[in-house]
Amino acid sequence: MTAALSGDLRGRIVAAVEGGSSVRQAAARFAVSPSAAVKLMRRVRETGSAAPGQVGGHRVPVLGPHEAFLRFLLAAKPGTTLREMQAELRLRGVEVAALSTVHRALVRMGLRHKNVWPAPSASGLCDLA
Repeated sequence: MTAALSGDLRGRIVAAVEGGSSVRQAAARFAVSPSAAVKLMRRVRETGSAAPGQVGGHRVPVLGPHEAFLRFLLAAKPGTTLREMQAELRLRGVEVAALSTVHRALVRMGLRHKNVWPAPSASGLCDLA
């Protein structure tokens, strides 16, 4: 991953472009890629600032508002699978694309989720009926 351009370099590129140089000429003059200079000038036009935008940050959990519902599902039917939880959420209008999203929500809530399979009988086969 590349590093952000320094504030000093950003200022010099903006000054060159505002002084009459084209964006590509300014990029060549200061040895930066043309796309970096174009994006910098777009940012200056849109925000009025040459400062870099935020990189990274905290994402708000998608299923945070539905924590109580997930707890209710697990309390009502402890053997509920992640796929069944995903289907129940979909019925409530919450689209969850990946099962890992449901799993991460359960981990974040401090809940262990493990499907419990029937124990084998004396014959070595599971009684599924």
